[in-house]
Amino acid sequence: MRYFLTLLSLSFVFFSCEANKDNNTELSHSIRLKGNNWAEKLGYPEKSKVIILHADDIGMCSEANEAAIPYLLNNQIQSASVMVPCPWFNDIADWYKKNPNQDIGLHLTLTSEWKQYRWGPVSNELINSNIIDPDGYLWRRVEDVVSRVSVNDIETEIRAQINRARQFGIEPGHIDTHMGTLYSKVEYAELFFNIAMEYGIPANVIEFTPELVDIYRKQGYPITDRLIESASKYSLPKIDNMVPVPDAKTYDEIKENFYKLIKGLKPGITEIYFHPSVESNGLKKITNSWQQRVWEAKMFSDSDVINFLKNEGILFTNWKEMMKRYKDRI
Repeated sequence: MRYFLTLLSLSFVFFSCEANKDNNTELSHSIRLKGNNWAEKLGYPEKSKVIILHADDIGMCSEANEAAIPYLLNNQIQSASVMVPCPWFNDIADWYKKNPNQDIGLHLTLTSEWKQYRWGPVSNELINSNIIDPDGYLWRRVEDVVSRVSVNDIETEIRAQINRARQFGIEPGHIDTHMGTLYSKVEYAELFFNIAMEYGIPANVIEFTPELVDIYRKQGYPITDRLIESASKYSLPKIDNMVPVPDAKTYDEIKENFYKLIKGLKPGITEIYFHPSVESNGLKKITNSWQQRVWEAKMFSDSDVINFLKNEGILFTNWKEMMKRYKDRI
């Protein structure tokens, strides 16, 4: 399911061609950056494999925060994104104030998928809107959002989440989207990327090389010429690929799957995303995927994994560093 959402994201990654003058200026610089991939364009050595180990869903519950924070502080992972509407957002905001150099993005949240653990929108303007389900929460399914929620209401909620994060002291290093919702409808995607450019906050956009386009087209995903052309005009830095930590039935299997993933990476910048959490009875009541989340948390403190990454010659980055390199080079 997570892999499907990644590919769904790829199917709709484009934005409106109408940008303001400043964005057009930045776009012209983006086109002139030299390199075979975004690692080279941002100044990394030729043929470097650069990865972002990225924790999704922080702020969702205390277990997610407890897992991610130590790894961020120890630089065992480089980036994370927080769910602003969720109950444990304030915990991350308080921590970020003491650690403002960390790359904390916003996992823009328009769904509330769990059976018993729910949340509503941030914006008070939307209390009586179609963004809320009959129980008073955000919809559980992306399909329900797409069929019911207007672009205007999506925009209101996105801006409310960005503003709330800033009010609580978080300056977002990037923005992405929970459950791929903002990629599930063309109009949502246009809004998402226009807001990214307006605020100057990079979104997780992938560079559509002919090879990557061919791979996804063979898998049956509609990578249209229009989408490719539109994505080529995006005026902020991109990544070359985005993949989840593979699911597994055992901890040893998840490690082996991760090793295969790393060995198969091509040069460029790849974001590898996952959902680390510490084990608890509360987590088990929230999600059936608790075991995978616990294994993902365990893996990045595992000395075998740490040594493996060193031996593979992997370089690490995050969205804040990418933006700094980008601005320095344009």
